[in-house]
Amino acid sequence: MSQMLVGVDVSLKSHHVHFMKQDGSTLADFSVSNDQNGAATLIKRMLEAAEKSQANQLKIGMEATDLYSWHLAHYLQDQMKGYEPKFQASIYVLNARKVARFKKGYDSLVKNDRIDAWVIADHLRFGRLPAQMKDAIQYEALQRLTRTRFHFMREITRNKTYFLNQLFLKFSGLRQDNPFSDKFGATSMAVMEELEPETIAEMSIEELVEFLQDKGKNRFENPEEIAKYLHKLARSSYRLNKAMQDPVNISMSVTLSTIQHIELQVKRLDKEIAKLMKGIPQTLTSVKGIGDVYAAGLIAEIGDIKRFKDHHALAKYAGLVWNQNQSGEFESQETARMRTGNKYLRYYLIQAADKIRKYDSEYKAFYTKKYDEVPKHKHKRALVLTARKLVRLVFSLLRTNQLYTPPERRD
Repeated sequence: MSQMLVGVDVSLKSHHVHFMKQDGSTLADFSVSNDQNGAATLIKRMLEAAEKSQANQLKIGMEATDLYSWHLAHYLQDQMKGYEPKFQASIYVLNARKVARFKKGYDSLVKNDRIDAWVIADHLRFGRLPAQMKDAIQYEALQRLTRTRFHFMREITRNKTYFLNQLFLKFSGLRQDNPFSDKFGATSMAVMEELEPETIAEMSIEELVEFLQDKGKNRFENPEEIAKYLHKLARSSYRLNKAMQDPVNISMSVTLSTIQHIELQVKRLDKEIAKLMKGIPQTLTSVKGIGDVYAAGLIAEIGDIKRFKDHHALAKYAGLVWNQNQSGEFESQETARMRTGNKYLRYYLIQAADKIRKYDSEYKAFYTKKYDEVPKHKHKRALVLTARKLVRLVFSLLRTNQLYTPPERRD
């Protein structure tokens, strides 16, 4: 079969297209608008060029550039089915990092849309391509929700950090050593929002205990101990200039409102995710700690598990692999994790691992072992390694569609 290679450099308003023969020579080079008319024009010109060059196999490649390639890729996939079997089209959505590495193999190539489209076409010619695009709309629909949730959770974390950094201005001691287990719990927030260090220093221990018990709904075992510690922190803290007090309080209040609003939107997303998950057969939620949300985050990014040969391939896709550093007889024991991979899948694996270790004795023991192995970054390292262990389980459950059996119930 004769092939024609189609490289598409996508962008917001237009796409630059390069048609290439199998021998690397150019057939056509042009631009189309990033809309349905432009996509229809691309198909028309592809068919004309393929017929003229007697090519019956079309390889179409484009980078996974944000969402600008989504409509074009799906439009081509749907429309090109109507021209089979005379023309067979394969669509590849390529990793931009890999295309950039491929481009480095050429000397002195400039950076522009025309050259980028040519590089993509040439990359198709040399092969070593990912699996061609398949219809996976149910996973992509789920992906919209789980990826939006990922971004919102990251915003919550950023805003909480910003809020706590501002707290140093208002109550430096409380920022340095907060006695509450949950810094954003009801009682801790009441202290941060309603009391100034001067107010706490002037309150009696009894008054402060009464305040803590009221805000904490009598859940504290040793409220007197916390009250005394807050007194100590209040007396040792800096005193904020009066001209700064209102601006700092308003800034903290606005930041907190933003956090609370985003948290409400996350709950809304979680409900929609749970609805979609009802229509997707899976056994990941049989693992205690993996609920609908984490299962959705994993499934949305993995898609069809048959894409992956084994759990090692899945781990590499998630970026949970470590570089080897070996030369001759030397092999380093210190290796860094590869800074590539699907960040969304990695996030949901790590979040799920953090939950599972609290319920599952096998994962708890593994986490503890890894935690105790090093003096620094103990939690972060142990959690990432636990997530790598989880990859094997996720791969197995998705492959076999069997329910998970906890260690306590195994023979």
